Amino acid sequence: MKIEQIYTGCLAQGAYYITSNGEAAIIDPLREIQPYLDRLKRDNVKLKYIFETHFHADFVSGHIDLSKETQAPIVYGPNAACEFECISAKDGQEFKIGNVTIKALHTPGHTLESTTYLLIDKDGKDHAIFSGDTLFIGDVGRPDLAQKAAGMTQDQLAATLYHSLRNKIMTLADDVIVYPAHGAGSACGKNMSKETVSTIGNQKASNYALRANMTEAEFIKEVTDGLLPPPAYFSMNVAMNKKGYESFETVLHNGMKTIKAEEFEAVAEETGALILDTRKSGDFAKGFIPQSINIGINGDFAPWVGTLVGDVRQPIILVTENGLEEETVTRLSRVGFDSIVGHLEGGFEAWKKAGFEIDTVNRISAEQFANEFKFGEDKVIDIRKETEYEAEHIEDAYSKPLAYINEWVKDIDSNEHFYLHCAGGYRSMIAASILQARGFRNFSEIDGGFGAIAKTEIPKSDFVCQSKVLK
Repeated sequence: MKIEQIYTGCLAQGAYYITSNGEAAIIDPLREIQPYLDRLKRDNVKLKYIFETHFHADFVSGHIDLSKETQAPIVYGPNAACEFECISAKDGQEFKIGNVTIKALHTPGHTLESTTYLLIDKDGKDHAIFSGDTLFIGDVGRPDLAQKAAGMTQDQLAATLYHSLRNKIMTLADDVIVYPAHGAGSACGKNMSKETVSTIGNQKASNYALRANMTEAEFIKEVTDGLLPPPAYFSMNVAMNKKGYESFETVLHNGMKTIKAEEFEAVAEETGALILDTRKSGDFAKGFIPQSINIGINGDFAPWVGTLVGDVRQPIILVTENGLEEETVTRLSRVGFDSIVGHLEGGFEAWKKAGFEIDTVNRISAEQFANEFKFGEDKVIDIRKETEYEAEHIEDAYSKPLAYINEWVKDIDSNEHFYLHCAGGYRSMIAASILQARGFRNFSEIDGGFGAIAKTEIPKSDFVCQSKVLK
């Protein structure tokens, strides 16, 4: 028996590849399936089942393409209403893979079909659970995403989750390994650990939601407290996972189409495409195609596109660093952005060489900011998350998280200059590009963000440990 966790950092997502005696199972696969096919060929094993822990909201799974390619059936838990052929497993139903058994444990609460898969080894011993979004390391799945589909309130779903955890998971032996679907950075929970593997015993001792003698009321209050609104693209990803989607190969083919600089504006106007520039923030600041939005490929790229663009049907034209076109299209497809028209041939340098108009962002250093900033007079907008702001911030700075820019941008006074920063410069350049695309030029974006500002003499609030803020 071999278990491989295939972790994708930009989505904070874990897929699982299990082999035993010539057969294999894959749990929660990503959209692009070729890496799985390569593994199956390498190991000379037959894929017997594709298991899905639930209808994912934060990414589009590769289950449909993988099933078509391998003829392996797709398995969901009870209550799964697929619009394609799948097995809706009964609670307790067992599936053989080589010498091991995978048992479906219905654990509703995050969603109604949420299912934890228990791996039983060849000797009949409970070895590991693949807990999906039911149990994370340090947290549990948020209970507010499936309210409409379930016809239940988030409190009712939280109560359901409470009983799933206590009756199906906490009853397992302490040495059973926990393999979750997500880690720190995912919007599917609020306080996940950076660790991606644990044990039942460790989680009983350290996970607030598995606290001994915790009442149902206490669980509901703590699990629902501080939940941020889900990103706009979540519901669209759920629909794609339930109904089906365009083949990844088709999406990749379209995205890899080249558009010459001379044709770029006409194609953008004809298709209504958003110009998405995925270069580094520093390169973008020095020059970009007017009206472009910068979301760098080297950060939390796909989740930010999903959060800020929202509509996965939005046509997109890419401006990337040379050689990163395929990776960019792949990452966008993982969160359902399939309407990629193509990419600028030769990247921004081709646009510049052709002599077309370029725009820039007024990016200044933290030192320049410290020298010209007038405390009590100048306005500062901090676009970090609220928890980051609460931990430490510039005195009198306004907290305006990037995730809500489409709401707070309406309150910006176009005649009043302000300074803009995040933690390191990645998110503030996203904000800067959005602001300029909407006609705002009255700001200075600070290179290096709060990390650089903290080294200056700018007045700051007293530091509060992040873990204390989160509790």
